[in-house]
Amino acid sequence: MPMKSSHKDALRDIVGADHFTDAQEECLCYAYDATRAQYLPEAVVFPGTTQEVADVLRLADTHRIPVVPRGAGSGFSGGALPVAGGLVMAMNRFNRIRSIDTDNLVAEVEPAVVTAHLQAAVEKKGLFYPPDPASYTFSTIGGNIAENSGGMRAVKYGVTRDYVRGLEVVLPSGEVIHTGSACAKDVVGYDLTTLFVGSEGTLGVVTLATLRLLPLPEAKQTLTAAFGSMAAAARTVSDVIGRGIVPTTLEFLDAPSLQAVERYAPVGLPAEAQAFLLIEVDGDADCIAGPMERVRRVCTENGALQIRLAREKDEQEELWRARRAVSPALRSISPYKMNEDIVVPRSRIPEIIDSIQKTARRYDLPIVSFGHAGDGNIHVNVMGGTRGEADVPKMERAVDDIFQATVKLGGRISGEHGIGLAKQPYIGLNLDAPTLALSRQLKRTLDPHNILNPGKIFPQETDSASSF
Repeated sequence: MPMKSSHKDALRDIVGADHFTDAQEECLCYAYDATRAQYLPEAVVFPGTTQEVADVLRLADTHRIPVVPRGAGSGFSGGALPVAGGLVMAMNRFNRIRSIDTDNLVAEVEPAVVTAHLQAAVEKKGLFYPPDPASYTFSTIGGNIAENSGGMRAVKYGVTRDYVRGLEVVLPSGEVIHTGSACAKDVVGYDLTTLFVGSEGTLGVVTLATLRLLPLPEAKQTLTAAFGSMAAAARTVSDVIGRGIVPTTLEFLDAPSLQAVERYAPVGLPAEAQAFLLIEVDGDADCIAGPMERVRRVCTENGALQIRLAREKDEQEELWRARRAVSPALRSISPYKMNEDIVVPRSRIPEIIDSIQKTARRYDLPIVSFGHAGDGNIHVNVMGGTRGEADVPKMERAVDDIFQATVKLGGRISGEHGIGLAKQPYIGLNLDAPTLALSRQLKRTLDPHNILNPGKIFPQETDSASSF
């Protein structure tokens, strides 16, 4: 049901006329995310205080108006798409770092703070916020919390969930709750903080986060190694971890991604290279040379075709060039791309890569894999072939096969992008019926009228916005 003019007037009264719009051309800017899908909201509201968020949600709950919280809109699973129309709640004005506590190693941060801005601010004080999703230069802390974002440093430091100590959250009813605390230990009541991390904006709107910080590592060293086979690279990954070395990052590129990079921005890889590892170690300046030398020896023992080691920042940036060139390089293959982020146990990487390559041959499609070998999180890009958009149905079948193979190997259909809209049909591959039913019940308990980000995570049983 379309929003009434009286509802729009009430929203203007809550946030002020300058922070509300229903102009179609302005609403269009909030109709999409990093997917190709697009859904036009009826209006966009820009609250600036927790009370305004609470008042907007209370109004929406009373009148059954769908509300989609939105950060930077950089997600790959459709989580910020207003599929039921209604209202987009853009959190842009919540952009302050409230405090950085160097004694207790915590920061209080509003949800629209850009991840890279927080990292830079704490590093000036000799501190470190490790989560580093690929979108860290523009993604926001609120979006990172909603998706439980990871990144390249997750192999050593973990994901966003590991750094969220407490939250201020506005429930769909308009009630404001506070979870967790700044304390290092806290077992008072249920762990509601973890419930909201990764909930994709379906249970509440985060208005403030208390984040754990670490001391800033003194130094880091970076190494790249090219291999003649994916199997050799995978053995190297297992051997590095098996020898007690926990690198900061352990990234890999497969043969198709290497070929795309060499065409797009040559980095001088050996012509026979079939796999590429980028490994970084950080820590105390006088302690990292030993672990990096052990990494170099492991690469040599596994037949690396080329090894490059960088100790200085400029050299390290040069080595990262190949990894960062992958995404733009994929555009040279096809404008049609389905970007998935499966995760398998680290030891099963060779098997899933082999399965992905077989899928590529079976459907005669380019499939490019790269990502976080250290934690088994692989970004699988199913690309369109020579028929362009006509290949999309075939691409969807390929994704289905890859998900099935992933689950057979004990993996999950998403490691950091979330379920959102794109992966709804597949959630049953990982969650059994009782688990899915309990998840739906939690949603009903906190959002009985299903106003908050409806149509996400759970497969829809009907087309009604009130269904779960």
